[in-house]
Amino acid sequence: MFVDKVEISIKAGNGGNGAVSFHREKYVNAGGPDGGDGGKGSDIVFVADDNLSTLIDFRYKKKYVAPDGEPGGAKRCSGRSMEPTVIRVPRGTIVKDAHTGRIMADISDDEPVVVARGGKGGKGNVHFATPTRQIPRFAKPGFPGEQFDVVLELKLLADVGLVGFPNVGKSTLISVVSAAKPKIANYHFTTITPVLGVVKRGEKSFVMADIPGLIEGASEGVGLGHAFLRHVERCRLIVHVLDASGIEGRDPIEDFQKINKELANFSEELAQRPQIVAANKCDMATEEQISALRDYITGQGLQFFPISAATTQGTDALMDCVAAELEKLPPAKRFEVQPLTLEDIEKLENEKHSFTVEKIDDVYVVNAEWLAPILSTVNMEDYESLQYFQRVLRSSGIIDELERQGIQEDDLVSIFDFEFNYVR
Repeated sequence: MFVDKVEISIKAGNGGNGAVSFHREKYVNAGGPDGGDGGKGSDIVFVADDNLSTLIDFRYKKKYVAPDGEPGGAKRCSGRSMEPTVIRVPRGTIVKDAHTGRIMADISDDEPVVVARGGKGGKGNVHFATPTRQIPRFAKPGFPGEQFDVVLELKLLADVGLVGFPNVGKSTLISVVSAAKPKIANYHFTTITPVLGVVKRGEKSFVMADIPGLIEGASEGVGLGHAFLRHVERCRLIVHVLDASGIEGRDPIEDFQKINKELANFSEELAQRPQIVAANKCDMATEEQISALRDYITGQGLQFFPISAATTQGTDALMDCVAAELEKLPPAKRFEVQPLTLEDIEKLENEKHSFTVEKIDDVYVVNAEWLAPILSTVNMEDYESLQYFQRVLRSSGIIDELERQGIQEDDLVSIFDFEFNYVR
């Protein structure tokens, strides 16, 4: 099954928590804090794999969670940072944010791309010792790793795209000029998935893609073309295959106009892509048909090649011309990564410190996911540690919200499993 678009969830590893520890050694009094830092969480990295040609594996596994960094230890030992978690995808895969459509990565070359970064490790208590606070009994929690819902969209990396109505001979053409073995039969939509073939011309070669037949209305979802138009986007050159004989009962000039209209409807940039026209089945066409078609195509400023893919007539000249044209064209299109907008950054920052306060049976219940790792590193029996926790509540706006809702002295506040009486 050819799958070229899926949605998955990725979560980079959280940083390890800093350690609360004190130096203990025989004959050494008051050794002081020596808690080490937590390790960095695992990044999620996407890598192009030429052994893959479809995204079908992501139909069955949709959630990828990278391991967290290890917590710090005693004797200033830092926790182990995790190796990157590698996700392999077909070359040419675009990674987009599922909620905003922002392009996050284009996996087109051999360079690994970090899409979700692991959280940094938290600082151990050794960092919080001061002349007036010599025994800090708290440490910093690790930072959370980035988390995204992403859409993976495969846009085939091919130099040349074969486009045209169904049954005009695209599959036959790619089968005779390359080693590709597409299914060939005398009915529409024989080809239901894109087929890639490598065409060799002397010491040079290029990749050609047989795009499943487009029809009128393809850009609006009619037929198979809508699903595969994205695979033409990267092609540097389009070979437009027409049925010069009209044996299917269609006018090749009308076909040419309709297909170009669909390309333009899908993308104006695609409509401007260089084209070469291959008039196939010329062995079954009359001289008048070929001449009329040649006059029209050359009148559009395009090169015209009468061919017969079934007998290989004219295919060598066509491929030589294609190879020569590719020499003049820039490399295949790369999709630029789109940076976060100010609105996106503000939204992410708000989500990082978001919380809710709800009064339930005279108890003020605070719900803030980001507070959980902080609570795990706070020693509630230690005054300085409690002061640190109070500063977090004040700076995050939680205390302001409690006061706005009318909290009074000695009212009960609940944060996860920790409950305390409010004191002004």
